[in-house]
Amino acid sequence: MLPKTVEWLNEVPLLRLLDQRKIPVSVGYRDCRTFEETAAAIEDMTVRGAPAIGVAAAYGIVLAARTDISKMEEAFSRLSGTRPTAVNLFWAIERMRSLYRMRKDDPEICSLLESEAISIHDEDITVNRRIGMNGAQLLPNKSAVLTHCNAGALATAGYGTALGVFRAARESGKEIKIFADETRPRFQGGRLTAFELCEEGFDVTVICDSMASFLMSRQKIDAVITGADRIALNGDTANKIGTYGLAVAAHRHNVPFYIAAPLSTIDFNCPNGAMIPIEERDHNEVRRLGNEIIVHEAAKVWNPAFDVTPAELISGIITEEGILVPSDIIKLNK
Repeated sequence: MLPKTVEWLNEVPLLRLLDQRKIPVSVGYRDCRTFEETAAAIEDMTVRGAPAIGVAAAYGIVLAARTDISKMEEAFSRLSGTRPTAVNLFWAIERMRSLYRMRKDDPEICSLLESEAISIHDEDITVNRRIGMNGAQLLPNKSAVLTHCNAGALATAGYGTALGVFRAARESGKEIKIFADETRPRFQGGRLTAFELCEEGFDVTVICDSMASFLMSRQKIDAVITGADRIALNGDTANKIGTYGLAVAAHRHNVPFYIAAPLSTIDFNCPNGAMIPIEERDHNEVRRLGNEIIVHEAAKVWNPAFDVTPAELISGIITEEGILVPSDIIKLNK
């Protein structure tokens, strides 16, 4: 059984997060007792994945209410500033903020906020399972698929989006072979996707990011499926850096390219991918490999955490409500 990504301990109160920086070498946890500790855990990627950080932030709001309710606005602001690209984070915080502002004079406000955070947590698992069932229909038996980064149970409250499709396919009796990009520079594919799939007995092969095009030229790949951190109104989609290149390669080799994501990932206020804010992270993520320096000190480093895949390269968006084509999104906003 996979370890829990996010666990709420009400009596303490305490938010327990699986420390994903340590996987697969070890499985450990980080306990957060304040909203500031929660924000720090999101920033340093103790917890990562758009749905998972949304759930963690919701519980961070509960910690703020339980420890010092006078700092609620500070908590909303601090948690909102942790990861700028993942819209699920803002969606979850806005749900908590709306409830707080509407009921802040209620003597039961702490309990109300806690119930809302638990609902966000539970809903994510339910939604992921529905995404999985919808996406599994796209995969034939004995299919070979390729994924990027980690959009699994570790990136969500449980089950996963892209990896949830693979789980659902296997649960329906299908055999599936999975190729996972290592996903530089933080190796979420090699470290996390391989970990959770191997722990559950999947047939998984890790490849370097630069091998994906060659793989598609030499072996039949039935689909590429990734997660998403933000989907614009026109269908342009931000996901882990390297996703755009993978979509280009899939298009060249006539391989369907799918996004698996909940509807909460759609930003109806963002018209297109050019307007999606792209987080840039510390240059040492590229400059170092563990404690070893691998890039000359005089070389400059650029380290965007995400890129944007144009809608025209996306075959479909697998959601809890079915499989959408990018042009369907604008209809949802009417």
